[in-house]
Amino acid sequence: MNEALLRSLTPSVLAVLVRRGADFAAAEDAVQDALVEAIRVWPADPPRDAKGWLVTVAWRRFLDATRSDAARRRREDLVDEEPVPGPVPAVDDTLQLYFLCAHPSLTPASAVALTLRAVGGLTTRQIARAYLVPEATMAQRISRAKRTVSGVRFDRPGDVATVLRVLYLVFNEGYSGDVDLSAEAIRLTRQLAASIDHPEVAGLLALMLLHHARRATRTAPDGSLVPLAEQDRSRWDTASIAEGVEILQAALARDRLGEFQAQAAVAALHADAPTAEETDWVQIVEWYDELERLTDSPVVRLNRAVAVGEADGPRAGLAALAALDDSLPRHTAVAAYLHERDGDPVTAARLYAEAAHKAPNLAERDYLTRRAARLNSGR
Repeated sequence: MNEALLRSLTPSVLAVLVRRGADFAAAEDAVQDALVEAIRVWPADPPRDAKGWLVTVAWRRFLDATRSDAARRRREDLVDEEPVPGPVPAVDDTLQLYFLCAHPSLTPASAVALTLRAVGGLTTRQIARAYLVPEATMAQRISRAKRTVSGVRFDRPGDVATVLRVLYLVFNEGYSGDVDLSAEAIRLTRQLAASIDHPEVAGLLALMLLHHARRATRTAPDGSLVPLAEQDRSRWDTASIAEGVEILQAALARDRLGEFQAQAAVAALHADAPTAEETDWVQIVEWYDELERLTDSPVVRLNRAVAVGEADGPRAGLAALAALDDSLPRHTAVAAYLHERDGDPVTAARLYAEAAHKAPNLAERDYLTRRAARLNSGR
């Protein structure tokens, strides 16, 4: 069973159902039923037109649910409009669906969560981790969002800011290696940049390109994590870096600074440094100051502590870190790194081992475990 194929088809199938009149919550349920049926049927009898098969089955499931719901009798005329099975035109509705999910009746946070779950293909756990909230809390948020939009006509699409937030989080999940979604996020952001003249759209595209340019060097052949300072910079994608920098410079010239432009500026400074030692950490701290002003984000403050540790020394970094909540994700790993740079291997090894137990993925856990083992062995 090609789960990647099913995941890639889900947004366009969902868009077809919404366009034909299904409300979003019912359409999502119908598509999920169709995916379950595909997992059951396809291994023994794969269809020639996968998308057409999914649309037909999902639409039938939606119609079955509609017939059984007395409150939806007003849609009786749609019940008889069974679509003719066959190939479905290759129309990419994904970006449109992102805007539809960002409905004005939802708060931005709920719209992002709903879109990530229904269109982005992320699990509730992944979304909860991105928002730094318990999984149960996120599950309730998504359920409330689905109830809110149930029966709503999607004739008032949401705003650009919410769609950008969704694309950013989808890219980050793909970039982390849990789900390969980063290339799709870049593709959709390119579409958005081509259709909307907006500096933050350009900033997000630049940020994605600059991060993606380093992707081939983030892991070793054995799958182990390679930190930025140890990556082979000769293997970075210079064409993507040049494009990202050009897009960023044009956006910054408009003097309408937003968080994605500021993040892209940090990424550009990393990409511009010939070696890790030549990184302009002073400028990076200044950009993190701008980001903190724009976002008031604890994650930004955590990253700023690392930059301060590089620009002004590890003790300055530890002082900045002391002002932050130690329950923040990767707080312990940052503390371990700064203690190691400050010449305290015993504390650093203990903190690396502690951070390994909290790591969000296997590659990061193994990396932190190896750092602790190396310090404990005195090498």
